Amino acid sequence: MKHILVVDDLVDALAMLQDAIQAAFGDVPCTLARSVREALGVIDSGAPFDLALIDLALGDGSGLELITRLALRQPYCAVVVASIHDDDDHLFQALQAGAQGYLLKDHPTPWLALQLQGIAQGQPPLSPAIARRLLRHFQPSAPLPAQAPAAPTATDLSARERDVLGLLAQGVRIADIGIALGISRHTVGDHVKNIYRKLNISSRAEAALQARHLGLI
Repeated sequence: MKHILVVDDLVDALAMLQDAIQAAFGDVPCTLARSVREALGVIDSGAPFDLALIDLALGDGSGLELITRLALRQPYCAVVVASIHDDDDHLFQALQAGAQGYLLKDHPTPWLALQLQGIAQGQPPLSPAIARRLLRHFQPSAPLPAQAPAAPTATDLSARERDVLGLLAQGVRIADIGIALGISRHTVGDHVKNIYRKLNISSRAEAALQARHLGLI
C-alpha cells in the first residue's frame, strides 16, 4: 500500500484505524478526514489512494457519498467500510455504492490488521457478523410448514347426518337407523357415505370416535 485514506469523525476511531493500518502495512502514508466535505475535497484533488477506510455516519452526511465518488474516480482503490452499524440497511447500501469490504470497529486492532493484510491477496475484509448476514441474505428462505388439515366439526355435517352418525356410533344397524329416523335404508346408506367422506373415515369404529369427539354421544 502506497497511500491510504481514512475518514471518521471521531478522533479515537481515527487513531485506532491508523494503528491497524500501521500494524498491517508499516509506515504507509495516510490522509485523514473527519467529514464528508473534507474527504470530498481530498478525493476531488486527484490524490490517488490504494485503500480507503470510510465510516458511514459522519457529522455532515453519509459515507455512502464518498464510496460512490471513489468508485467513479478511483475504481482501483479498495474501499472498505469501518463502522459500528451491522444492520442490513447500512451493509447493503454500502455494497451497492461500491464498498469492497465491511469491518466493524469493535474488533481488536490486531484482528483488523490481519483483515487489512488480506486485501493484498484479494480477500475481502469482512467481520464475521457481516459475513453471516451476507450468507443469510443469499440463502433460500425455509419453506413454511404445511398446515395440518382442520379437524372436522359438527357443522361440517347436516342435521340429518349428525342424527345418523349418532345412531351409527351406538351400534344401531342401518335398517334400524332408517326405521328410527323414518327414512329408507338406501337413504341411510347415502348419509353414511357422505359422513365417511366429510370426516375422512372408513369404519364404524372411526365413526364412533368422531361422534364422541363431536359430542354426539
